[in-house]
Amino acid sequence: MVLNGMHLVALLAAFFAVAALGRVMARALRTPTVIGEIALSILLGPVLLAAFGKSLFTAVLPADVTAVLKQIGEAGLVLFLVGVVHHLDRGVTGGWHGKALGRITIGAFALPLLTGLAFAAWAVWLAPAEVRGTAPTAALVLVLAVAMSVTAVPVLARILEERSDLGRASGLSMMASVLIDTPAWLLLTVALGLAAGGLGGVWLAFATIGVGVVIAWLGRRALGSERVGNVAAERPRTTALVLAVVALAAGTAVHSLGLTAIFGAFLAGVVVPRDEAWSRVVALVSRVGRAFVPVFFVVAGTTLSTSGVSAFPWIGVALALALGVLGKIGGGYAGARWGGEDAVTSLRIGVLVNTRGLTEIVVLQIAFTAGLLTPGLFVALLVMALVTTALTGPLLDVITRRAGAARQEVLV
Repeated sequence: MVLNGMHLVALLAAFFAVAALGRVMARALRTPTVIGEIALSILLGPVLLAAFGKSLFTAVLPADVTAVLKQIGEAGLVLFLVGVVHHLDRGVTGGWHGKALGRITIGAFALPLLTGLAFAAWAVWLAPAEVRGTAPTAALVLVLAVAMSVTAVPVLARILEERSDLGRASGLSMMASVLIDTPAWLLLTVALGLAAGGLGGVWLAFATIGVGVVIAWLGRRALGSERVGNVAAERPRTTALVLAVVALAAGTAVHSLGLTAIFGAFLAGVVVPRDEAWSRVVALVSRVGRAFVPVFFVVAGTTLSTSGVSAFPWIGVALALALGVLGKIGGGYAGARWGGEDAVTSLRIGVLVNTRGLTEIVVLQIAFTAGLLTPGLFVALLVMALVTTALTGPLLDVITRRAGAARQEVLV
């Protein structure tokens, strides 16, 4: 028991070191730090397996320790997403309204859904059997459509914090991403329900969400009282601990019903009122969860490496990347132009909503764990998520330089 505990602590320390190295590499390459962190964490398992062989790999990551790591990683992800949901909830009541926002949202959601359907058509009818897998067709089509349509709000928020040169594109892209991800998560719920129990699973999923919404509404009213708010302000760490326990309990309860524990985080995030004291509490919970998210991705990479990819799906990667860029940049640009924005702002919006990052990879891992995605499809969409997110900064720089050059020509 003591040795297993020391083994676990040593592995966690190693995972944190790998994540830190990924962040350093990402900064050197001027890409979002989360990209380096995710990439190195996911690659750790396959690299260890390739370098040391299966016997040593199993000794370093035995099944019992990996099971504990999986629980730690999922708990960290749940706690981190409490903060993400709280941020989304705050964003919905923000100041960006009107024709432009609605049309950007439509463009950046509808076209990616269509490109997702095109990718699904390839996966179902043209891809090799080992890439297509045995998932129910309807569930597979839905999850691929969702994978093409989501935007990584946490990563996008971090990018926007570092850029002060984007003008209206910042607020419009953030709000559109918030509005996009809500129906995307609902569609993922439907896909998981179809995979778990057909239409019966879908009804169970929506019934669970309906009950959760009622509980969240009642809980929000209770937490919004002045007395409870004063406790949160005076004892933020104790309140954060209670909130973390509630979020994990909600995740466990939802998981027991056949859904992903991630939806427990959504319920906990919605419960928390939108004020300064509670925002500090949520930040504490999310910060602790964020520290353990790399463990989630290491386990994902380990699972992927042991599942095996018979051949790298080059066609799937190229198709996913082309359709992913077309859907998001094209849809965001078209929606912004439809909403009356100028060409430069529209291009920036298209590039920003093309940021998939953490949210996309969470969706992929959920679908992979549920058996909806084969290792081949997971790899193709993972590469697409990392590349599209890494492109965000360089593409914004190109747009800014060209816009500046065009203004100089006009002045001359």
